[in-house]
Amino acid sequence: MQRFAVWAPECARVRLWLDNGEGAREHAMALDRHDWWHAEVADVAPEADYAFLLDDDPAPLPDPRSLRQPHGVHGPSRRYDHTRFDWTDDHWTGKPLPGSILYELHIGTFTREGTFDAAIDHLDHLVGLGVDLVEVMPVNAFDGHHGWGYDGVLWGAVHEPYGGPDGFKRFVDACHAHGLGVVLDVVYNHLGPSGAYLPRFGPYFRGESAWGPALNLDGPGSDEVRRLIIDNALGWLRDYHLDGLRLDAVHALTDRRATHILTELSAEVDALATGLGRPLSLIAESDRNDPTTVTAREAGGNGMTAQWSDDLHHALHTALTHEKQGYYADFAVPEALARTLRRVFFHDGTWSSHRGRTHGAPVDTHRLPGSRFLAYLQTHDQIGNRARGDRISQSTTPGLLACGAAIVLCSPFTPMLFMGEEWAATTPWRFFASFSDPELAESVRAGRRREFASHGWGEIDLPDPLDPRTREASVLDWSEPDHEPHRRMLETYRALIALRRAYPELADPRLARFTVDAGADGRVLTLYRGELRVVCNLRAEPAGEILDRPVRRVLLASSGVEVDDATDVVLPAESFAILAT
Repeated sequence: MQRFAVWAPECARVRLWLDNGEGAREHAMALDRHDWWHAEVADVAPEADYAFLLDDDPAPLPDPRSLRQPHGVHGPSRRYDHTRFDWTDDHWTGKPLPGSILYELHIGTFTREGTFDAAIDHLDHLVGLGVDLVEVMPVNAFDGHHGWGYDGVLWGAVHEPYGGPDGFKRFVDACHAHGLGVVLDVVYNHLGPSGAYLPRFGPYFRGESAWGPALNLDGPGSDEVRRLIIDNALGWLRDYHLDGLRLDAVHALTDRRATHILTELSAEVDALATGLGRPLSLIAESDRNDPTTVTAREAGGNGMTAQWSDDLHHALHTALTHEKQGYYADFAVPEALARTLRRVFFHDGTWSSHRGRTHGAPVDTHRLPGSRFLAYLQTHDQIGNRARGDRISQSTTPGLLACGAAIVLCSPFTPMLFMGEEWAATTPWRFFASFSDPELAESVRAGRRREFASHGWGEIDLPDPLDPRTREASVLDWSEPDHEPHRRMLETYRALIALRRAYPELADPRLARFTVDAGADGRVLTLYRGELRVVCNLRAEPAGEILDRPVRRVLLASSGVEVDDATDVVLPAESFAILAT
């Protein structure tokens, strides 16, 4: 007997729609005292299609906990048995986040084919680069063939065009065989606009967020909503052998319960990690600049392993490009970069002109290590949410880009790269979708125009997110690393990562032992890393720097760096040097 179940507390009648390969049939379902509907059916095929009929609605709806959607998000679900996949990673003992370097990639544009199997062919490149963890953007089911993945509507089903659940398992298995861990980006703060049937089943949403209905985490019926999130997260980690999850926009998770959903989730994930015998990480994306997010549960925090640190990105981006529009405005002051490097958050209780209020809270640098904060020059958001999806390499010089990479990779934070960054890819990374509904398509276009206006870009000619050419333009060009100047940039990234591995001082996460000096204009910086000094000249002219200790050896430097005597260093315009003292 095969048991089917669904939580639908507000329905008077629920029927199971089942296609066992001989045409669909309906089966009555019985309600238990916890508002779950159940049915048991004999002789069900291992890959039978099924759905649910709610009340008198004749349209069958997919299972909210579906594991496979071969017919798309509007079609029936399909049974899927996790035990039938033959894993080969029995040797895998995990990859802890502290000390690691992450590499964010999007399966649909990492290769022209846009599949898990095609991505496997480039894992040797990631190994040669020296990264540790592959952070995969969302792969749960969304409407259409191509999209970013943040419009997902079925949180447990792997997007079929990428290769479905077995395809994702092959990718994770191959990553582990290459010594790479895998972190998956998951979205629990909203549903996409097409195929969002979850609210039809019960009170999954309550109130509004920036993206539409807000998740019901603390109202009536919220026990089952929270359980859906936690079960989904544990399922990814357990059944897909993942090493961590990146939680999208947790600031949109409104929860007034005594135990926040993030705290509850971190406790469950820690318990699973203990049972599996390998580390599991939770990385939060949060706009709140609240160190409580990454503070241990025992100290009253949410217990996240780490969080993204957009302030550091904004400070770096502004220093390298001189852009001052939108949320970059506050970061245009000379002290912004050095201050953010020292204190993690630029806005740590200070005025934010973009928000029109004070924002954030200070980080206790004596208690929290830098490894709990991700540092990056580029991310999918910071490229894709630009009007034309242009990378930082299109608005700055190779010398400044190398300086930015040196700051990120020699910092006490956990570094993250965005796919193609390592060779200064010229391909943009734009927002794209493939909704078939004309009204929805136009709504998406209008929404993007409003969003860019709010960020200060004004009225410009935007790439059409529904035009297939927008996605095609965003696919990485894998021929670029073989040619200059991309090859030279790739060599610089590889050398920086190798140095971080060879000299533990460069990865030391202790913020209390991390010092940054900067000139009056904020454009000549020295990072003190144990006995090493990382000196960066962001000026358009040469600059001299007097160090506190004699230089014994130049470990890595841009061409033209001179050490005049024991402590004097002269750097050409837009260059860096890593020095042993």
